[in-house]
Amino acid sequence: MSISPRVSVVMLAFGDEAFLGSAVEAVLASVGVDVDLVLVDNGCTSDAVRTLPGDPRLLVVTPDENLGFAGGVNHGARSARGDWLALVNSDAEVAPDALARLVTVASRPGVGIASGSIRLASDPSTMNSAGNPLHVVGLSWAGGLGEPASSHAVEADVASASGAGLVLSRDLWQQLGGFADEYFAYHEDVDLSWRTWQAGLRVVYVPDAVVVHHYEFSRNALKMYLLEKNRQVFLRTAYGRRLRAATWIPVTALDVAMSVVARAQGWSAEKRRAHTWLRENSDWIRARRAHIQSTRRVGDRDLLHLLTANLDQQVFPLPRGAGVLQGAMRAYWAVARRLV
Repeated sequence: MSISPRVSVVMLAFGDEAFLGSAVEAVLASVGVDVDLVLVDNGCTSDAVRTLPGDPRLLVVTPDENLGFAGGVNHGARSARGDWLALVNSDAEVAPDALARLVTVASRPGVGIASGSIRLASDPSTMNSAGNPLHVVGLSWAGGLGEPASSHAVEADVASASGAGLVLSRDLWQQLGGFADEYFAYHEDVDLSWRTWQAGLRVVYVPDAVVVHHYEFSRNALKMYLLEKNRQVFLRTAYGRRLRAATWIPVTALDVAMSVVARAQGWSAEKRRAHTWLRENSDWIRARRAHIQSTRRVGDRDLLHLLTANLDQQVFPLPRGAGVLQGAMRAYWAVARRLV
């Protein structure tokens, strides 16, 4: 008699949580795995957590404060007991066999993280994320957003898994040290995925591991602050010396452009706040960089295939004439990458 792999799912609850009940129900209805769920009440403002039906496989843990996505997942993962660790958003429903399919891929030799086929709940035949691309300047976005799922029906290596639905071994999670609490929210899945590649393991998109996500794209001052801060943290800690040098010009140009955009959109204060945080936490950044660069097994030259010089204009609306800039970026990167 075969023994099903044991999977511990970590899920966070924050705010109103209109879809939490269905997200929890879907996880606990998973087949082909022995599943348990660690739910981190990170500041739920409704009765969504309190009214969940009792189930011995469900453990609710409540930190003293909102730890953000990164810290909240770390907090929940400390209570995980499965051989496999899964991250599932509280507004996402996994298909019954999704976790089993993700474990099957993640258990292959050479694979570190298996990322689900994240579909839009408003139209499950349409993609939310088929893995997330990574631009040379550190920007990342939901890959394949709005495209037919049929166009993403083939398993593929991806730069970054989507934190809405992924699986990795608990041993790898512990080896990598999980997320950095300092990210708080956004970009932590990019960081974890890049460090997985640096460890010599692949990140793989699994098309038949379906996760339906009630996705809403939004921009607000706090999000812009976190995105700007965390992108800079990632660039300064995860990129090796040669890769940082090769990307210095476009990264600097983007920083100037972002200052203009921030001023036009009214979030200049948040941009200044991000750079203040970077300055005040420079010792931590240096220590984290030293740790990441000293423990990596794969050099940046072997990871260049994961980077793109193209921005998705559906996610990042560009002004008229930006095609010229995109072309210039591609031309620059075709030369600069040879220096890595």
